[in-house]
Amino acid sequence: MGTETETVGLAEEEFNEELLFGDIDIATTADVEVPPGLIDQVIGQEHAVEVIRKAAIQRRHVMMIGTPGTGKSMLAKAMTELLPKEEMQDILVYPNSDDNNNPLVRTVPAGRGKEIVAAHKMESRKRAQMRNMLMLMLVFGIIGYALISGMLLMGIIAVAFIFLAFRTMMPRDDVMVPKLLVSTSPDSKAPFIDGTGSHAGALLGDVRHDPFQSGGLETPSHDRVEAGAIHRSHKGVLFIDEINTLTPHSQQNLLTALQEGEFPITGQSERSSGAMVRTEPVPCRFVMIAAGNLDAMQGMHPALRSRIRGYGYEVFMQDTIDDSPANREKFIRFIAQEVKNDGKIPPFDRSAITEVIREARRRSNRKGHLTLKLRDLGGLVRVAGDIARGEGSEVTSLPHVLAAKETARSVEDQISDEYIRRSRDYDLTIISGTAVGKVNGLAVMGSDSGSVLPIVAEVTPAQGASGTVIATGLLKEIAQESIKNVSAILKKFTGKDIRNIDIHVQFIGTYQGVEGDSASVSVATAVISAIEGIPVRQDVAMTGSLSVRGDVLPVGGVTYKIEAAAKAGIKKVFIPRSNAGDVLVEDRYREMIEIIPVSHIEEILEQALVPANRAGFLAKLKKLAEHAMIPPNQPITTEPGVV
Repeated sequence: MGTETETVGLAEEEFNEELLFGDIDIATTADVEVPPGLIDQVIGQEHAVEVIRKAAIQRRHVMMIGTPGTGKSMLAKAMTELLPKEEMQDILVYPNSDDNNNPLVRTVPAGRGKEIVAAHKMESRKRAQMRNMLMLMLVFGIIGYALISGMLLMGIIAVAFIFLAFRTMMPRDDVMVPKLLVSTSPDSKAPFIDGTGSHAGALLGDVRHDPFQSGGLETPSHDRVEAGAIHRSHKGVLFIDEINTLTPHSQQNLLTALQEGEFPITGQSERSSGAMVRTEPVPCRFVMIAAGNLDAMQGMHPALRSRIRGYGYEVFMQDTIDDSPANREKFIRFIAQEVKNDGKIPPFDRSAITEVIREARRRSNRKGHLTLKLRDLGGLVRVAGDIARGEGSEVTSLPHVLAAKETARSVEDQISDEYIRRSRDYDLTIISGTAVGKVNGLAVMGSDSGSVLPIVAEVTPAQGASGTVIATGLLKEIAQESIKNVSAILKKFTGKDIRNIDIHVQFIGTYQGVEGDSASVSVATAVISAIEGIPVRQDVAMTGSLSVRGDVLPVGGVTYKIEAAAKAGIKKVFIPRSNAGDVLVEDRYREMIEIIPVSHIEEILEQALVPANRAGFLAKLKKLAEHAMIPPNQPITTEPGVV
């Protein structure tokens, strides 16, 4: 094992305007043509676009699973533009003279519904006018007779009786007027209804409660019927994001609506007077686009998912795309789209475009890729445009984007900065000197910010029949399993029987919990330091997953972790060699920190630990490295042990 270390001094691939634009001859995004169709504005989701095109032609259902902000709702809206032209329909609800609690449902061509309701209302007004005229004639006749005969009191009583008779015995004309449940126009496009987060009544339809249920004051049952999202999306698209948040009851009814193409409306509250009302089946032949994160499939009704798979498509949304000239050109068009769609910000010049695409590289967290979390990136575009407009600039340039990156920081990034400041004030994070059993690990908060994660280890004699590894700090499942893997490295390096000791590992300040295995190398270094009594340099930090053989495996968010270490004042950081190409830190941190990629745990131990007998320590590391090289076809035996 050599002692020379490879340093990544943030030596990125050159990224400048010439490399980015190539043969693209534009001055600002105003020179970029934006396609009129939504489906052509989708960036980086070629497979999903192809599926949506096919599904629209065949009217198939689609489920899209992926990270938020990757274009799921945009694709759903685009589908309405692709659906085959159909004759739209109006849906009317009529009173049922045989059963008041079972209103009748009729469909008519688009636009006819308003005409029918208007005609019924006109007829109702005519009948009401005739009845009122008759009543007035009777009233005047009775009053006149009472005045002539001198029986005024009897005349008043007779008028009151006639008024009550007309009020209670004559049928109400408005009762027979149908209600226009769903209204469309002949030239209207297929409807797009977003049913995300809808409660049962808003999704499936409902019947309003009637406080006056008798005495001639009640509202007719058919007039209390309200259409749900499934009915308003008839012959169009129903989009439901985070579909797993719907109740099982709503998902089951949604499945019925998909199967039958019609669904009756009834009161969704069992205590409401509307619970007794149930219409005839109401048409709801819609194309459903369900969306969600990866966990959406766990809370989704299995029969509903089976229906989509059997009669439609499932699509996984990509969150990154190759950083190629063709895809960079698409990103330039994306920026132009955001500027045009916003309508209030100035166009971006070449320097601003370059910085936005560079930020897309940073946020991808993968070498040679650009992020497809375009909603967040669109927020950066709008903030930069707002800053430029506030300054009265005709174009958005590089300084505006740099200012926007500082202004539009996520809450997690702001919390991380505050935590770093406080941890320094109270000596929770130490960046100088050495300490036994204490290591500065690194973690990610949210999706775009890092934090320093102090880890402390201590070794005590075993209190039970065998030793254990005790880890505290709200560790979740994967983090707990990564702690167990460390025991193999401890046995190999120290040569000690860990059954006779208890190993305590504490993650400091992890009030929100710890998930993932990226702190494995930090835990191993801290525990080895505690067992051997060798101090650890406090001006270094490290991140990486650790295999049971000591290999340092890649992790996510290395760029944000490095920046967090730099902000904390740490001078050197160890990262997995596999992640070396993912590093793309901000310019202001380039000279603040040294980045060292490593492949095996002994490379970290050699530089992070400060032993009194360095020669003997290096010999032990060499032995550890030799044990890691297992000859081909050599049997591997497992050693039982309690961790």
